[in-house]
Amino acid sequence: MEPDTGELARFGYAQELRRRLGAFSSFAIGFSVISVITGVTSAFGDAFASGGPRGLGLGWPLVTCGTLVVACAMAELASAFPTVGALYHWAALLGGPGWGWATAMLNLVGQVAIVAAIDLACAQAVAGTLAPAGAAHGLAFGVFVVILIVHFALNAASVRLLALLNDASASVHVAGVALLAGLLLVEGRAHPVGYLVAPPPTPAAHPTVAFVTSLALGVWTFTGFDAAAHLSEETHDPGRRAPAGILSAVAVSGVAGFALVAALTLAIRDPAATADSPDAALLVLRGALGEGTGRAAMVLVVIAMWFAGLSSVTSASRMLFGFARDGGIPASGWLRKVAARTRTPVNATAACVVAALALVVVTERVSSAVFLGVAALATIALYASYAVPIALGAVARANGRWTTLGPWTLGRAGVVVAWVAVAWTGIVEIVCGLANHVAAAGFAALAAMLALLWVKRVRGRFSGPKVDLRAFERAHDASDRPLSS
Repeated sequence: MEPDTGELARFGYAQELRRRLGAFSSFAIGFSVISVITGVTSAFGDAFASGGPRGLGLGWPLVTCGTLVVACAMAELASAFPTVGALYHWAALLGGPGWGWATAMLNLVGQVAIVAAIDLACAQAVAGTLAPAGAAHGLAFGVFVVILIVHFALNAASVRLLALLNDASASVHVAGVALLAGLLLVEGRAHPVGYLVAPPPTPAAHPTVAFVTSLALGVWTFTGFDAAAHLSEETHDPGRRAPAGILSAVAVSGVAGFALVAALTLAIRDPAATADSPDAALLVLRGALGEGTGRAAMVLVVIAMWFAGLSSVTSASRMLFGFARDGGIPASGWLRKVAARTRTPVNATAACVVAALALVVVTERVSSAVFLGVAALATIALYASYAVPIALGAVARANGRWTTLGPWTLGRAGVVVAWVAVAWTGIVEIVCGLANHVAAAGFAALAAMLALLWVKRVRGRFSGPKVDLRAFERAHDASDRPLSS
């Protein structure tokens, strides 16, 4: 039996998905979902309005450091438990079916909302360049549907094709950031480097709150880096490559993102107009480099969004498939089916795409503010789903229930790093709540609804993974034979 297949059998699962991903592809999927070009350009104006140059120049490095701590804690879990639907499986093994179910639901809500937000933003950008303002809204929805269909088709077609597209996406992102940052710093710089620590153009009543709110730019960008873990069962040697993919995606995004944030900030010519503009990044590009370059940059942003949406569908579908494989959601038998020819979870992919479409249809009819609130809720839900298994892992290590670590480990520092990561996720929740009150209220309602659903409908019916932590530990202690509970 192939070593990766044998390791998976320890968890009670057969090798259904096709292993085609290498080290670079593992990095590329997370890097593409993070998509610094998408995140920075979409939220640049809000962050500048709140914290000014200081909120960008100091805020981005701060968020990068905090996210790296979370990534380290997550990487240790990914190395020990390399399974599809990663976070769900970690939480269920370390804390029981209830924690696993809650983590899966939070992660799925966040992932579906991210797919909807990225693909709708991409569609709106395309429609804005092709149609006059009055007709752009109707066209945007049609483009959005087309993008979703294309993303579904590509995800269903081939894991190898996805790997090639994600590899291309990483190259486009790195080259795009280098090009934009280089042009802005060489041709468009309007301020000295010291401007990166300057206060906001309009003094805030509460400077600390304003600075914390400006961190939303980095926080909203650094989501989805768990994608490499979700594709563990399609990655060769996932115990080493999934952790490396998680960490490298965050580290490279941190460096590339800071280069872009700093270049845009130093190129601002009209601080007041930048703070008031919904397209602040494009306004800075046009002002610094001219109308033609600004439009070319917009094309690059659209391409980056398209790739980010594609990777987000991939990650969400694997999470849903892993959860359904253990019967954690209605229609699990249908959702867990794998196409015989392509070895991809086609039904789970279709469900994620349809859910993203439904989310946009429902929220957009209410108001765009509600949709933005739901999109912001994605970050809160995702980070909550990161915190739960990390905290459970720290507790399990402290009381001796989890002793079998993977090949990538932090050693004795792992427990300390885990609790620091949990603390950072708490800060993330505060930042998101300050930046969008609708999202904060929505998360409270979501948590209450999930708790009620668990108590009334799910508890007693859902037993969790095929193998529990005790059996997994015994398997490593006794022999290399596959176990099932």
